[in-house]
Amino acid sequence: MANTKTLSQAICLLTLVLFSFASSAADRGTSQQARELLDNAVQVLKNQGPEQAFTAFNNQQGGYVQGDLYIFAIDMKGTYYASGANPNLVGQSLSETSDAAGKPIGQEILKLADRIGYGIIEYEWLNRETNDIEHKFSRIRRVGNYVLGVGFYLPEE
Repeated sequence: MANTKTLSQAICLLTLVLFSFASSAADRGTSQQARELLDNAVQVLKNQGPEQAFTAFNNQQGGYVQGDLYIFAIDMKGTYYASGANPNLVGQSLSETSDAAGKPIGQEILKLADRIGYGIIEYEWLNRETNDIEHKFSRIRRVGNYVLGVGFYLPEE
């Protein structure tokens, strides 16, 4: 009987460890999830207008913050209107922001939005979950005078 109980406890422990691994990997948003979140946000902005959309994007419980994925919105001057990760950024400027390597990502986002209206920006950024500088990408799309974006980190190796 003791062996059965020990075996049962070992199986429970193994299950918890495996679940913890799966959950840790699942916490990192994928490129596809970022695309879907961005597509949804674009439709919300088009259908509901900026005021309602930005309120929804800034609400951390509103569905536009999903794990480490979140919507950000700036105008074509670089002023934040929404940031699901940090709504305190609203009113501040992204235009002069550089990444951890000194790359002017704010300007790159605005240039890409102005030239073709959509794309992916690549940069080095602090991952607040791991507290490490990591390689990150942001999908962006211009909608009128606004640029919506969502960033994602490369999968952990």
